[in-house]
This record gives sequence, C-alpha cells and structure tokens, in this order.
Amino acid sequence: MSTLTLTKEETDKLDKLIHDIGVAMIVTKSPDGSLHSRPMACPKHSFDGNLYFFTAEESLKAHEVEFDSQVNIALAEPKTERYVSMSGRASVVKDAVRAREMWNPLMKGWFPDGPDDRSLALLKVEIEHAEYWDAKSSRMLVLFSLAKASLGGKAPTHLGDHKNLG
Repeated sequence: MSTLTLTKEETDKLDKLIHDIGVAMIVTKSPDGSLHSRPMACPKHSFDGNLYFFTAEESLKAHEVEFDSQVNIALAEPKTERYVSMSGRASVVKDAVRAREMWNPLMKGWFPDGPDDRSLALLKVEIEHAEYWDAKSSRMLVLFSLAKASLGGKAPTHLGDHKNLG
C-alpha cells in the first residue's frame, strides 16, 4: 500500500475532526500475530497525512512496529459525535525539532529530561487509509433517521457524515 493522497479539503476535514481529541487507541501486531491495542496521548500538531506520537525508543510498541509496521489508530470524541479510524505504516524516528514543537509538560512523567530525553522517540504513522463518522454535522437528520427506522422496522439510512478515504 502507499501513503494516502488527500485533497486539501480532506486533509482539513481530518485535521478538524481529530485536532482536539486527547487520546488515540493504537493497534500494533506482535511477532506471534496477536494484536495489541493501547491508549496514546495525541500530541498537538497539524495533520498533514502523517500522525506523530511520543514513544520510548525501546518500548514494546517500537519493537512491534519494527516487526510489522502496519498499525491502526482509532480516535473518538463521543460528546461531539466524531469518530475516526486511520491505518498506515509506522516507524520509530528521532526528530528533536518536531519533539520540541509537540512537547507538552505532561509528557515529563514518561520522559523526565523533557524533549531532549535520550529514550524519547516519535512514532510516525504515514496514513494509508482513513475513515470517519461525523454525526454532529447532521444531528437532526440522524435523529430523524433513527426514529423513522425504529417505527418502520428498517435499518436507518443516514447516520451522519461518513467517508472512506483510500
């Protein structure tokens, strides 16, 4: 698979959907084939087709990414009814400039020496596929569709803005 090519409109839409979500669930694959899902803090940066997360260079997820770079990232904000799933190829990179730009003092618990901590690396995910559900943009239509479906015994026909990219 190749990196997802997004239009400016699609990139802006994904950036808007994920910009204030604080935690993502990242799924990696271990050498025995099992899947591992873990919560990761979402550092603030503009989405440009890649996502970056702080990680320890020698963490289990870093080793799993070396074994199989395919990952999935799930982001959800139930209060505003935004849901995004992205998959792509991950790599562990040392990028001191980006780490400083993204640094949040709360990360000091994991990296006591701050953005210059020797163990700090970034998990870079080059997005190959993205899918989102944004029900907030059409809440009344969603509620109407659910009510109509429950009365008619049929599946709802419109549950918000949904798009599959890639």
